[in-house]
Amino acid sequence: MALQDEIELKSKEIHTENLSMSLGEIISMYEQGDLDIHPEFQRFYRWSDQQKTKLIESILLNIPIPSIFVAQRPDGIWDVVDGLQRLSTIFEFLGILKNENNELVAPLKLEKTNLLPSLENKVWSSDNGDEFTDVQQRYFKRSRLNFVIIQKESDSSSKYELFQRLNTGGSSLTPQEVRNCLLIMSEEDNFEKLKSLSEEESFLNSINISDKNLDEQYDKELTTRYLVLKGFEPDELSSISDLSTFLDDEIVKFFENDNLHWDAVTDNFRRTFNLIDDSMGSDAFKKYSIEKDSFYGGFIVSAFEMIAINIGNNLDYWEERSERIEGKIKECWQKISDENISWKGYSASGRLPKTISVGREIFGNES
Repeated sequence: MALQDEIELKSKEIHTENLSMSLGEIISMYEQGDLDIHPEFQRFYRWSDQQKTKLIESILLNIPIPSIFVAQRPDGIWDVVDGLQRLSTIFEFLGILKNENNELVAPLKLEKTNLLPSLENKVWSSDNGDEFTDVQQRYFKRSRLNFVIIQKESDSSSKYELFQRLNTGGSSLTPQEVRNCLLIMSEEDNFEKLKSLSEEESFLNSINISDKNLDEQYDKELTTRYLVLKGFEPDELSSISDLSTFLDDEIVKFFENDNLHWDAVTDNFRRTFNLIDDSMGSDAFKKYSIEKDSFYGGFIVSAFEMIAINIGNNLDYWEERSERIEGKIKECWQKISDENISWKGYSASGRLPKTISVGREIFGNES
């Protein structure tokens, strides 16, 4: 298909409308349940009170604010695709923001800024004289924001694609936090399922990653890799151009598969990491020194891909031979040394076929 044909085909799949709305109208939509800002996302955003204050300052000073992107659902409700933190900040300042448990969040108290130092300690309303005046409140609610609406006639994947593009690159979110949001947008239960696996004790023991990595959702990133990569042949992974985008797309497909049997997935995950933890503990995914016959250093993602995925794909076999797992892991590192296999500096498409192929050869069914 020629480029122009592709452009014309894809452009027909996305229908958008631009609309300018007053904050008063937006507030009313939120209070009536016509605007879904996904309060579950709040756990992944990290705006400081100073950043929030600067947004309120921008509204007061009529400084342009980027457009809010929403997707119109079949029931007419607007799903916020980009702009959650901006809208949440406005609602938090007004004292109407609710968290994922439908509880009111404490109202935002503003901080001093260079342009408006008198904003310090200001709130929307109070009994002690620090509130906005009636005039200031009216002006604030008459301020306008621009909305880009992805209409319901658009291709069903459009909002995921748009969210992914707008929340990567310069965003404060990690790739896995963006992925978590995509799962929540598709079905909140999907994220909860992924989260439940990532909290398995044997899994956490065996990966043994830092608190910083946990804060950045790396445990869920590894869970995602396990679920997704188990379903691919090594040569199928050689065409991956960007691993993060690949995982974004594939984990949504994984959970939306009509043939998914979650009980079986959970059973496989638990048994795999119980087996690895019982056999190796926190040494499982460390580098192995052949000369010193010891495991050393910290967690290595290539070892995780090489070992966990292939044990998981031959679980019944290795559960009956658990006493051989440590030797098989050492055998993987011996093969890497003997054949001078290296993945340092390689992209995902260069690394994954190597790591998974080595593990498949060593941890394949030997019968």
